[in-house]
Amino acid sequence: MVDYNLERLNFLIVDDNKHMRALVKSILHALGVKNIVEAQDGADAFKELRHFPADIIVCDWNMSPLDGMDFVRLVRTGKDSPNPFVPIIMLTGHTEMNRVVEARDAGVHEFLAKPISAKSLYGRIRAIIERPRPFIRAGMYFGPDRRRRQSPTYKGAERRKQNLAVTQDTGGGIGESSSELSQDEVSALLNG
Repeated sequence: MVDYNLERLNFLIVDDNKHMRALVKSILHALGVKNIVEAQDGADAFKELRHFPADIIVCDWNMSPLDGMDFVRLVRTGKDSPNPFVPIIMLTGHTEMNRVVEARDAGVHEFLAKPISAKSLYGRIRAIIERPRPFIRAGMYFGPDRRRRQSPTYKGAERRKQNLAVTQDTGGGIGESSSELSQDEVSALLNG
């Protein structure tokens, strides 16, 4: 296992709960991070991005007046976005499959279920470093490639123009579910 020196990375923590911000900040400090800026909601975070060059954003989902999903969409597709390519880790206590898919489809790099630990947060940071994904624009979507790996045995529908001529539409896809997923299930969904 490679241990990374994170001291030169800039982190933006976005959460309306000051105790959660403090917890994330403490974990990041323990991992060696020196430069951390906090914001109470998506609107404040977007303002911070104008003068703070965040390398990674750790963002809560449920906030007001601008929640985490609206913030992600604003960062990715806003005409005045200072950095639409910044990696974003979404934090939430709600891990239903439809939420994981919504976060992925908004342009989130990694999804982290609460309660968090130093190991789980570091694992998401490592994933961003070790497995960078190209950014794509497909219709209304702009963000990291949602396909995390190429599977030679994949038999489902291909929706990209370059793949449409090669494969047949066989249906399939991810259905919505209201049951909560474990962090391992979330990771398997995103990586599978």
